[in-house]
Amino acid sequence: MRPLILVAAGGLAREVVEAVRAADPGRAVRVVDDDPALLRSSLHGAPVVGGLYAVHELDDHEVVVCAGNGRTRRFLVDRLLAIGVEPSRFATIVHPSVEVPASCRIGAGSVLLAQVALTSDVRIGDHVVVMPQVTLTHDVVVEDYATLCAGVSLGGGVRVGAAAYVGMNATARQAVALGSGSTLGMGAALLQDLPVGETWAGVPAVPIGAPRLQEV
Repeated sequence: MRPLILVAAGGLAREVVEAVRAADPGRAVRVVDDDPALLRSSLHGAPVVGGLYAVHELDDHEVVVCAGNGRTRRFLVDRLLAIGVEPSRFATIVHPSVEVPASCRIGAGSVLLAQVALTSDVRIGDHVVVMPQVTLTHDVVVEDYATLCAGVSLGGGVRVGAAAYVGMNATARQAVALGSGSTLGMGAALLQDLPVGETWAGVPAVPIGAPRLQEV
């Protein structure tokens, strides 16, 4: 297994370090971050070896971008590509507790943490983050740079747009769509399509600032 570089030294990077060690305890992991104060520090024993350009220099390493926000992940991926990092270097990290059926597909640079459940024909794009205990049922599609927080549950055929953010323990009814760049709040229950770029919350989920059903 090739050594691994994690980009962005935050909480997600620490979680990925643990997932990598669970899958392959001997795999070398290094971290890069543009904050000079972090140089020569470590994340659970994974040393911070420099800024973003170090990824280009350590060209035998695979790479995972560990920014928690999807837009930030996209920005960092674009920067890496601009300095000559080949797309083939982006690794996919799947915690060993996760069973990936043969009918499911996971894109490059994506991270699936412990106890994620995929049932059938799930499609996960590139640079997606799926936190622990997320349930993705048949025909779910999660587009590039989306973030699914812990405990999210998506019904069959749900589509999550690029860089959308789904908060902890939120649920989405079968066949609804979450638009690109949208946010579904923690614990929300989505019963209809969520438009591009909007933020909805509540049970049932409505746009932030809209009157609750019982108030109408």
